[in-house]
Amino acid sequence: QVQLVESGGGLVQAGGSLRLSCAASGRTFDWYAMGWFRQAPGKERAFVAAITGTGGGIDYAGSVKGRFTISRDNAKNTVYLQMNSLKPEDTAVYYCAARYGSYPMMNVDDFHYWGQGTQVTVSS
Repeated sequence: QVQLVESGGGLVQAGGSLRLSCAASGRTFDWYAMGWFRQAPGKERAFVAAITGTGGGIDYAGSVKGRFTISRDNAKNTVYLQMNSLKPEDTAVYYCAARYGSYPMMNVDDFHYWGQGTQVTVSS
């Protein structure tokens, strides 16, 4: 069982930056691929970024590529999402997710464990 706790959300102006963190429980963090998803009001949960256990494989949604960076620190059992050049359309609840193993890791159904979410609001 893996428990995930996100932090770092908040209110930011367009063009600003935020860094989300997700702390995971357990002693085998590097066995899990980690992902970030987001869900805006009235929309389905959508893939943002994911990273394999070793950090050697990374995927991004096209809408965030070049602006967001996913990374992980396996010594701290933590995955990060650095979000730069934020836009109002990035406003959503951001969820951290974990899956045992690696690929596939771009769909909600690929992940087994979820955090409670953290709100990100980007004002224009």
